[in-house]
Amino acid sequence: MKKSPLFSLAVFILLLAIGLLISVTFGGNTVSTYRFDRSRAYTDVEMQLSFGPRTPGSQAHQKTINYILEQAQNAGWQVELHQTQRMGHPITNVIAKRPNPNMKQIIIGAHFDSRFYSDQDSNPANYNQPVPGANDGASGVAVLLELSRSLPPNLPCEIWLVFFDAEDQGNIPGWDWILGSRAFVEEIPINPAAVVIVDMIGDADLNIYLERNSNPQLASQIWETARNLGYEQYFIPQYKYSILDDHTPFLEKGYPAVDVIDFDYPYWHTTQDTLDKVSAESLGIVGETIHAWLTTYD
Repeated sequence: MKKSPLFSLAVFILLLAIGLLISVTFGGNTVSTYRFDRSRAYTDVEMQLSFGPRTPGSQAHQKTINYILEQAQNAGWQVELHQTQRMGHPITNVIAKRPNPNMKQIIIGAHFDSRFYSDQDSNPANYNQPVPGANDGASGVAVLLELSRSLPPNLPCEIWLVFFDAEDQGNIPGWDWILGSRAFVEEIPINPAAVVIVDMIGDADLNIYLERNSNPQLASQIWETARNLGYEQYFIPQYKYSILDDHTPFLEKGYPAVDVIDFDYPYWHTTQDTLDKVSAESLGIVGETIHAWLTTYD
């Protein structure tokens, strides 16, 4: 049977339309797959808060470890537990890796524990209550988990996402600050070219100043990335605080490390560090900045 010119034209148009549909569909999925999703990050905060305060040794603490393991493994990362002891307390750091031998190692870290006591609360009756830790703990974990889902594969570096235990228990008898990160640096063979800690970065009123102890060159790269994304009003290029945080053990070993932290948070170590103080927008601002910095890292 001889096909008419109109029939051939109709087939051509149909095939063209199918091709465009496939291109848009798969292209759209690819783009969205490698984009930091702030709403998913906020859901991670909600999930952690649903477990309760993640104080060391609690059921909520173990549920959080399990949740981190599940989410990172589902995102295709190689995940392992670093289990040790410090000051007589069991410590469990969670390490998610994308091995890339012979490439520079980059570590992105956050702590997942919440504090035993709300000793900065305006009401002394609340001092013995645990801190909910929506911003101080859950927000950093949420950013790392969404990075695990959204970072493209085969980046020209080896990335470790490290979830630190027992960061927030200092000034409590029998405890100290940053136990998990100290144990990690002392016990795990590493040689990072850069270490970025994110802490208290979900604050709905986001103001991230340069931290005085951080490596200035590394901080400059991240703040410049934020500026290029239009986030210069949130990443403020002025020094304000000197903070003991999970970047400290890395700095002490000579590794370039930076603390991305919003310490202008009135609910720090209080019972008011709750979900309503955290915004998806703030999680997105920080997450997109770290995502962009990692995907352009040279």
